[in-house]
Amino acid sequence: MQTRWTVEHLFAAKQAQIIGEQREATGIWKTPLVQAEVTSLGIEGDIQVDKRFHGGVNKALHQYALNSYALLQQAFPHLSAQLIAGSMGENLSAAGMSEDTVHMGDIFRMGGVLVQIAEPRSPCWKINSKFGEPRLAKAMAEQAISGWYYRVLETGTLKIGDPIQLVERPNAVSMSEFLRTYAEHRPSLNAMQRLAQCQGLSPLWQNKVQQRLQFLSQLNLPI
Repeated sequence: MQTRWTVEHLFAAKQAQIIGEQREATGIWKTPLVQAEVTSLGIEGDIQVDKRFHGGVNKALHQYALNSYALLQQAFPHLSAQLIAGSMGENLSAAGMSEDTVHMGDIFRMGGVLVQIAEPRSPCWKINSKFGEPRLAKAMAEQAISGWYYRVLETGTLKIGDPIQLVERPNAVSMSEFLRTYAEHRPSLNAMQRLAQCQGLSPLWQNKVQQRLQFLSQLNLPI
């Protein structure tokens, strides 16, 4: 099991951009950084426009897997030149880290920062609008390659080339398993219980999982 990686890219939105016909502001366009100061709310200077769905202590940093871009390029070859690191609005990326290799609740030391995976990302319409491809967000969800969010346990400085070290793995549920189980039409109760028992899961997703589990329990599905 790999437990060490390297920060390959850092990004932050320096100003809100406008997207789509409705002229919606967004922070999805990011600017590359060499070094950043990370607070409990993420990279200093980074912008999250719609606070209902972005930002906050449980979405302080967003990571998107580098290898997921290759998968999307295969599915949408006409977007290959646009599907590059940073284009999904992420704050950081590291080769080898993906939904298959990280687990819900994982705690990592990244340079001078300590972070914990708090929840998956839910791809929204702004991704489709940015790339001009109405199928993109759905494809990301179906392949369980939407990325994940961190909460910051210890603030500090983060820079390209910093080591990423797995400190603790409290759950045996990979991000891929979490996303696929939650998206399944009728997952087993045991499978949903595994999600509900994940340590470090954000309150928002604790509530979502519990509501789903309660609904499924009423259907008398196989355990």
